[in-house]
Amino acid sequence: MAEHSLVLDSYLVGKLIRWYIDTYRHVGKWGRTKQTTLEFLERHPISSRDARYLTSSDLVQHIQERRAAGTGPSTVSNDLTWIGVVLRAAKGAQGMKVNPLIVNEARSTCHELRLIAKPKRRNRRVSPLEEQKLDDHFSRRDERSDIPMFDIWHFAIESARREDEICNLLWEDVDEVHRTGIVRDAKHPRMKEGNHRKFKMTPEAWAIVARQPRTDERIFPYNAKSVSAAFTRACKILGIKDLRFHDGRHEATSRLFERGYVIHEVAQFTLHESWNELKRYTNPRPELVRDIPARPSTTNVVQIRPVRARKSPVSGQPSRAAGQLSRRDRRRSQATGISDHPNGTLDTEATLPVPAA
Repeated sequence: MAEHSLVLDSYLVGKLIRWYIDTYRHVGKWGRTKQTTLEFLERHPISSRDARYLTSSDLVQHIQERRAAGTGPSTVSNDLTWIGVVLRAAKGAQGMKVNPLIVNEARSTCHELRLIAKPKRRNRRVSPLEEQKLDDHFSRRDERSDIPMFDIWHFAIESARREDEICNLLWEDVDEVHRTGIVRDAKHPRMKEGNHRKFKMTPEAWAIVARQPRTDERIFPYNAKSVSAAFTRACKILGIKDLRFHDGRHEATSRLFERGYVIHEVAQFTLHESWNELKRYTNPRPELVRDIPARPSTTNVVQIRPVRARKSPVSGQPSRAAGQLSRRDRRRSQATGISDHPNGTLDTEATLPVPAA
């Protein structure tokens, strides 16, 4: 009886989630969102359900309860994503009798009911007043803190780097001559490890790097979570609403375009691999877009074709000597200011007819 209970217990959603975390957490690099969502689901009431009898309606009800509690549509969509990952791993790796297809059915229903959605595109930029407030606050704060938030924040809006990328930059990876650095294990939807990318720095970003003390192998030897928390706390103190540290990446990208860099040049700073990815971070201010002078117009230039001698339809010989004009053509050229030169050039001394008194 005890053995039978143990088998049933292993099919609980929470047990499957814990098995998945313990088994695969160290196989590849996980993002914070994945780990946080899995651990949340492990504590949620849905974790007590038997995965063998889990249905799409159970998942839809879970999503409805989460939305009713105030959770956003893109956040609850992640619940379905990671439940599906766990069920597929349990069936494929363990041969457990679970049905991962219920996740697809639940997702389709939730889309129709508008319970889930893709994340909204952010276009938040830092206003000059907000930037001044942050500068003043961080200048005072940094005098009594170990984390130089003034330099870290300004490096973020000059380099377009995320907080974890900033806190993992190495001195050995920067090139002072060419002002470049290397992001190790750069964020990528498929390549979680070994995706090392070289990026360009603006003169302002390099100046921040150059003034950091070399006390560690890392340029900014701080915890990325602590950096993010310090920024969030500063915004709350200053009354700055809806501004995240990651918005510094949007700010930096937009400023690069406003400076005059083109798409393929901006990508050398931000490390975006396509324009579809890059444009999500591009929100230039119209008043800061550079002016490009118009090219001189060529539409008012009159091209006059040279006159060719016409052949007689009878003899096949020129009807008159090359360069001669008929009397009608001569009168027309005098009226329009065109000389009777064979090349049809403009005659500035041509006499225009005098109107009758």
